[in-house]
Amino acid sequence: MNIPQSSLSRVVIIGGGFAGINLAKTLANKKVQVVLIDKRNYHTFQPLLYQVSSAGLEPDSIAYPLRKVIKKHKNTFFRLAKVENIDAKNQEITTNIGILSFDYLVIATGTKTNYFGNKSIKAHSMPMKKVPQALNIRSLILQNFEEAAITDDKELRKALLNFVIVGGGPTGVELAGAIAELKNHILPRDYRDLIPADMQIYLLEGGSRVLPSMSEHASKKAARFLTKLGVLVHCNTFVKEYDGKKVSTNLSLELQSETLIWAAGVTGNPITGLHAESLIDRANRYKVNAFNQVEGYTNIFALGDIALMQTEDYPNGHPQVAQPAIQQGELLGKNLVKLIEGKPLKKFKYKDKGSMATVGRNKAVVDLKHYKFAGFFAWFVWMFIHLMALVGFRNRVVVFFNWCYNYINFDKAARLIIRPFHKLK
Repeated sequence: MNIPQSSLSRVVIIGGGFAGINLAKTLANKKVQVVLIDKRNYHTFQPLLYQVSSAGLEPDSIAYPLRKVIKKHKNTFFRLAKVENIDAKNQEITTNIGILSFDYLVIATGTKTNYFGNKSIKAHSMPMKKVPQALNIRSLILQNFEEAAITDDKELRKALLNFVIVGGGPTGVELAGAIAELKNHILPRDYRDLIPADMQIYLLEGGSRVLPSMSEHASKKAARFLTKLGVLVHCNTFVKEYDGKKVSTNLSLELQSETLIWAAGVTGNPITGLHAESLIDRANRYKVNAFNQVEGYTNIFALGDIALMQTEDYPNGHPQVAQPAIQQGELLGKNLVKLIEGKPLKKFKYKDKGSMATVGRNKAVVDLKHYKFAGFFAWFVWMFIHLMALVGFRNRVVVFFNWCYNYINFDKAARLIIRPFHKLK
């Protein structure tokens, strides 16, 4: 792998998400050698993936080169590779480009889409966890519009213009709102031969309310905003099967749709090699202690979505969102330096900064510890927080001007079919 030998302790970080890059930043120019490994050469700002899917942003607005993150970090290296196995006994990892030894290993591989064992949904639905998947959704939406504009088959046109989103969490709610804005603002102008009323957006949630992880106030407001935008919200609704044409649910509801977007859950993305007991089967997350050490190991750590740290306040682990990953990455960086120097470690304590979701133009919900609000001000707060959280000054500028342009012109400028998507037949 061409990593130079060093007298410094080697910290290998697997994953360039929020946890991985914040750990790498914290270890910058410290007395350690850092190797960051990821199978992609960029960090993805996942909270805005839905805007790429709905033609609001180009992918390079929310992606940032990992080599650029570490370019000023002495003794920090990046390798584009897929980690295939961990050999804890010999302190080595096996990748598709070679074997690398480590003194300390940090697993920050995040999550992957969870289909709950449903093969038909996995085969025919559209996931949205990665930039290429978001581009696939964008292409399919626009291709459906184009095909609907030329077909004489009314049933086919209806299926092409029916969009089903499964999962009423922040991802599903935000995507439903964004597609509704395509219907309300783009369809009437770009596709004058289509009737906007023929396009339907369904949001299916298995629980009793949308945004189940947020307050009831946020759920009610979000549901009201979605209804106002024309989204058809169905709670207590589970998808049983999807063959690429028809959506079957646990209720009498059956939908003809060419597009089902799956946002109904995630599962951990572990790597083979560690003791089986360190993994929690249901969630596929590594069980860690208060220092993020994987159970059974002292020099192997897990961070962010892949880590399950059970505390009195969070018996089921911390929420799988950006803030726990960022905070764990920053603290572990400081703790690794202490560990090398033989100093006592500091336990992780999550600082909940609140949660939020946007439903569309001037519509968002925000839950803070002592205050909950919705509407325009919440939308402004949501935009500011997400803008500041983006990695890289250029990305912040590009996203800011895109948002200003979209707001003034009621437009989504990135509606391009760059790479046509071909559905599984």
